[in-house]
Amino acid sequence: MILEWTARAGYAARGFVYLSVGALAALAAVELARAPAGSRGAVAALTDWPLGRLWIAVIAGGLIGFAVWRALQSVFDADRQGRDPKALARRAGQAISGLVYGGLAWSLLELLDGLEDISEAAEDVAARQQAASLLDLPFGRWLLIGLGVFILSAGAANLVKAVGKDFGEQLACHRGIHRWACWIGRVGYGARGIAFAPLGFLFIKAGWLANAGEARKLGGALQMLEAQPLGSPILLLTGMGLVAFGVFAMIEARWRRIEPPDPA
Repeated sequence: MILEWTARAGYAARGFVYLSVGALAALAAVELARAPAGSRGAVAALTDWPLGRLWIAVIAGGLIGFAVWRALQSVFDADRQGRDPKALARRAGQAISGLVYGGLAWSLLELLDGLEDISEAAEDVAARQQAASLLDLPFGRWLLIGLGVFILSAGAANLVKAVGKDFGEQLACHRGIHRWACWIGRVGYGARGIAFAPLGFLFIKAGWLANAGEARKLGGALQMLEAQPLGSPILLLTGMGLVAFGVFAMIEARWRRIEPPDPA
């Protein structure tokens, strides 16, 4: 029961993160916000809310719960996916997802320790520093290019899911909810795939040119979308799609079938 509620809190926290990212992107597209923000920057905007630090701490705790659930999915096969190559690839992706969300939770906890600079520019500086660290390693250029290819592949996988996945398959809900939840899932995963495309391209460019200054985080990638022809409408639709992804994560928090593996 504890693990189940930990997982549900994790899905809710992930949903809130994407609701925040998507809403800021959509508002930026219609010039009601300064610029799109990445996951950390979007959540950090809560500092201006009443009890904002408490909200951030709760979200960080939920993301830790989601990282734990991802570990159960990937290591202990909580979803009973099996051990065929496709299943192992999905489980590897879940492991990486757990590391990403665990890292985000850690960064939010660091943010609470003094509330250091939380601007989108600071997020891009962090991306450049991480890219520079990779470039300093043997074959660093190729590691950075590989990271960009992985991000592009993850985006493509999201687009494939948007077209072909039955998003209601793991939801324990009645038929009416199942129908509209599936469409929300399709829109959300499609928008997430689109958002990952410029992010992956920027890391590939940084590796190809051996220039860490080209690297960005999600907020920078969304800004790149806005800079393209018809960029504002594209950013608006992408932001609304990311909101849909957040809504679907909230639906998962409520209705997803979660059966933690038996530790025995």
